[in-house]
Amino acid sequence: MGEKVISKKSIIAGGIGNVLEWYDFAVYGYFATIISSQFFPKEDKIVGLIATFGIFAAGFLVRPLGGLIFGSIGDKYGRKKALTASVFMMAIPTTLIGLIPTYDMVGIWAAVILTVLRLFQGISVGGELTGSISFIAETAPQNRRGFYVSTTLFGAVSGILLGSLVGTVLASVMPSDILNNWGWRLPFLAGIIIGFAGLILRRHMREAENFKKLKESGSTAESPVKEFWKDHKANALVTVFGLWCFSVSFYMIFLYLASYTHIFLNYDLKDALSINTISMIFLLILIPVMGRLSDRYGRKKILISGQIGFVVFSIPLFLLIDMAEHWHILLAQLGFAVLVATQQGVIPAALVERFPTRIRYTGLSISYNIGLALFGGTTPMLCTWLIHEFGGNVLLPGYYLMLASIISLVAVSRFKETYKKELD
Repeated sequence: MGEKVISKKSIIAGGIGNVLEWYDFAVYGYFATIISSQFFPKEDKIVGLIATFGIFAAGFLVRPLGGLIFGSIGDKYGRKKALTASVFMMAIPTTLIGLIPTYDMVGIWAAVILTVLRLFQGISVGGELTGSISFIAETAPQNRRGFYVSTTLFGAVSGILLGSLVGTVLASVMPSDILNNWGWRLPFLAGIIIGFAGLILRRHMREAENFKKLKESGSTAESPVKEFWKDHKANALVTVFGLWCFSVSFYMIFLYLASYTHIFLNYDLKDALSINTISMIFLLILIPVMGRLSDRYGRKKILISGQIGFVVFSIPLFLLIDMAEHWHILLAQLGFAVLVATQQGVIPAALVERFPTRIRYTGLSISYNIGLALFGGTTPMLCTWLIHEFGGNVLLPGYYLMLASIISLVAVSRFKETYKKELD
């Protein structure tokens, strides 16, 4: 009984920062068309949208730096200290985005300030999700590790869902002129509530068991980054490519698609956000299911089956979306949700088992954040650019998703199966 109570508290404390992290990124993605009009010249909407997604990508590009910083803190001084610092550092810039002046007020400085705040967020995020994965994995029982660790992505997607719900409600109840003028600021200002809730929870959480034992034995790494680079860089490289499908599929389907249907298919933004919300609820249900299945059948089987599914079904599902009919888009997104869940529900456990406790936080943070920086944060900008540059071919995102899945399939096939092993 005691272990179950501790595990539940650990899940809540470990996952709360992920809710804030992805809530913010969701709100930014869903209001990208409005943000582009507020922070860039209005002459070319497509160029402004590309620039907006470019700032979105910039937040990802500094995530490896955040991984270095918070990973070192977590491996030397404890998961609790690193996670407490990261959630505080995330809440402040999220709130400030809701207060900064627009292009009409200060010109190009508006975009500069927005970029700086996104960079600070990116550094914080670099240690958030991977730290919570390490923390929960080191607390969970071995035979249910996949299920327990999948709750980190459950929390992250809950944040995305919260952002989607907020976007849907605001788009429904606010006149478009008010939403475009100041209404878009409200979701960012609300981020401080989640941030302080996370700070309170994490100040009272217990240290992860594996790290606690390591510290008591005096075996913590003196230089986690140096040890990681010496002994685990090849492992990290394979991990990065294994994340390509995971990264592209989520950010394409659940952050980019609403803007894609609105801009390129002239589909109503409110309806696009509603479909996104429904399909995300479905994804949320499936994530812990896939995590539990990986405890029973293995990480690789679930991951590979999903990647094969993307190769086979990406273009047919995009063709369905491009009909620009409500039920066709909804059906396609639900189909994508099943495939995305195979990655989101299993990747956390598969990756955390690839690094030993001494450098787990550092190794996981660097590998994960490089993968997300290269393949995740760039997805909305790259897809928009591809369509813009190659004659308006709206199927190009589907072909890119297929390519990412093939590369990840090759990388994951090189993973060792670890679901039955205790953490080192």
